[in-house]
Amino acid sequence: MFQFGDLVINRIHLIQFIATAAIVLILWLGTRRMTVVPGRFQSIVEMGLDFVRVNIAEDLLGKKDGQRFLPILTTIFFMVLFMNLTGIIPFMNIAGTAIVAVPLLLALISYVTFIYAGLKKSPKNFFKNALFPSGVPWPIYIIVTPIEFISTFVIRPVTLTLRLLMNMMVGHLLLVLFFAATQFFLLDLGGWWSALAAGSLAFGFAFTLFEVLVAVLQAYVFALLTAVYIQLAVAEEH
Repeated sequence: MFQFGDLVINRIHLIQFIATAAIVLILWLGTRRMTVVPGRFQSIVEMGLDFVRVNIAEDLLGKKDGQRFLPILTTIFFMVLFMNLTGIIPFMNIAGTAIVAVPLLLALISYVTFIYAGLKKSPKNFFKNALFPSGVPWPIYIIVTPIEFISTFVIRPVTLTLRLLMNMMVGHLLLVLFFAATQFFLLDLGGWWSALAAGSLAFGFAFTLFEVLVAVLQAYVFALLTAVYIQLAVAEEH
């Protein structure tokens, strides 16, 4: 832990700084001298960028809006991915997204982008269409409007935050449990308990590989849901 005046920087803050620096460095190195025939490193970076562009941005938003919102979707995807992956890197061993601040910040960015897209598309009718869906009898709006307000403007950022946070926290706790059990059985108990240490170690490695999948999947889901919300905001009825 480091302290600079009133600013306290602990281990997870350092991990977040390192993950952010790694994103910037890798994307900068992969795109600073792009060639028609890419090298291996440039190809890997381009594959990651094309994955977000084709499978998230343009697939949901179309080419025009996909290109328009591609920078924010790309930033969200890679930020979540790199900070998730720190949870399985030795000597880091905790995801940068395993504290609420980062998922909440990203959820708020997604939420603000959603509202901006809706207001930009239809300044006068965005909130009206969101809270008063067409085809509903007027008396029913007494029930429907509060439900729409909570589901659209409250639950969305909350679920985005909690989904990412809980997945990374649970993964971290499982890995800590398995590897701590391995140490306990092997070093503290010894003897025939070492057989259980081998089992817990095997489960630990298996869940480490599973956490790689979860890290990638959660980055994809977060960026995908952001694109879905933007798509709903810019739909023609708005």
